[in-house]
Amino acid sequence: MYEPSRHIATFYVAGFQYWDGATVIGELASGMELDLSPERDNPHDPEAVAISWNGTKLGYVPADENGLVSTLAYYGHADVLECRVLKADPTRSPWHQLMVGIYVRDAR
Repeated sequence: MYEPSRHIATFYVAGFQYWDGATVIGELASGMELDLSPERDNPHDPEAVAISWNGTKLGYVPADENGLVSTLAYYGHADVLECRVLKADPTRSPWHQLMVGIYVRDAR
């Protein structure tokens, strides 16, 4: 029996203040799906997973949360995960403007 996606993590997007999120924060709303892209060649973290929306890089899954996401993507299973906006608040500090959730899709 189909179930809604199952929540596995919640966090603020890491590095949001260094990328282009400020240019689109006003367009992001709760529930919107974001894209996850592993960056194996990232010099700071070989397990880095970028978060973007409509081609705009917003930041990264925090290093302490990216193990599962990176592993699934590496082995070709990134499509079982979804990243959704939980809260977008341009009035907060840049470190806390975008909160997202990672979910596992029910593919049964």
